[in-house]
Amino acid sequence: MALQVGIVGLPNVGKSTIFNALTESGIPAENYPFCTIDPNMGIVAVPDIRLDKISSIVKTQKTIPAAIEFVDIAGLVRGASKGEGLGNQFLSHIRNVDAIIQVVRCFEDDNITHVEGSIDPLRDIEVIETELLIRDIDSVEKRIQKTSKKAKSGDKEAKAELTVLEKILPLMNDGMLARNIQLEKEQCELVKPLSLLTMKPVLYVTNVDEKEIASEDRSDFAKQVFEMAEAQNNKAIRLCGYIEMEISGMEAEDREMFLAEYNLSEPGLNKLIRSAYELLGLETYFTAGEKEVRAWTIKNGFTAPEAAGVIHSDFQRGFIKAEIYHYNELIKYGSEPKLKEAGKIRQEGKNYTVIDGDIIFFKFNV
Repeated sequence: MALQVGIVGLPNVGKSTIFNALTESGIPAENYPFCTIDPNMGIVAVPDIRLDKISSIVKTQKTIPAAIEFVDIAGLVRGASKGEGLGNQFLSHIRNVDAIIQVVRCFEDDNITHVEGSIDPLRDIEVIETELLIRDIDSVEKRIQKTSKKAKSGDKEAKAELTVLEKILPLMNDGMLARNIQLEKEQCELVKPLSLLTMKPVLYVTNVDEKEIASEDRSDFAKQVFEMAEAQNNKAIRLCGYIEMEISGMEAEDREMFLAEYNLSEPGLNKLIRSAYELLGLETYFTAGEKEVRAWTIKNGFTAPEAAGVIHSDFQRGFIKAEIYHYNELIKYGSEPKLKEAGKIRQEGKNYTVIDGDIIFFKFNV
């Protein structure tokens, strides 16, 4: 599934540093606004220890992980929705992503300028979200003008859409983000084509310094973000962009020693990637054979035919049945032959809902 996560934030908060570490692409990460103008894109493997364990049991020739595409979007500034700092161009890049990671600066450093003049994570978040909301209000107002004409002519779909738009506009004008407005599923589908920026799910990443990341205690800056995220039913994580950048260029052995120095069990980027995966409502199933073991990305709740369609549309169109066992069962029994002996390989049909960690062999006929 081609899914994108956009990394946003004010200039000089560490977005490009974190993106560099994610993709090891070496794009510029300099200390001045608008270092990033065009969006940089990179496909990143989703860390999943299950994949290696399956491969070791099956003794496959090739192992292919699931992946997510990250997009480093240039720093937004106050007034971006009105075109400040090339804002119109940058906001259009955000419209194309499926979810947003907002990097928030939570460290002091006199050598790195802050576009707002001081460190205040909640203010920074508000600046970004206000600019996104202003752009959304403009989009809704324009859509209302267009839809009103169709609705007056008696178009039922236009009338239904207009009702929803007229419901959300005053709430947005009062400062409510689109994702916080209570809508029925059918109403959400009606506004979905607008790709509202504040409708997209958000993960807040608190970018902290080396001293804080080595401690379990959060700074007051980080605490503010975590408390705000929790109050809004959102999620926040903590990492140090500088350390992640250092780790990304190390050999495995050196990386382990470096992590140990900071009391870290794994790179913070692993947590970031997994959190982005969860943010998009994704899960993983596997196909496993001697030639290839592969992780496949699907939406939560996909049926077996829909999961098959991720491999190829012919698999979904000609779906007959699926032979399924779970990763936990493979670990318990140690091999596919032993699973068969124990009667743990099931035959499932079109109505089966795939579970994260299922290992599947599809049978189809086109």
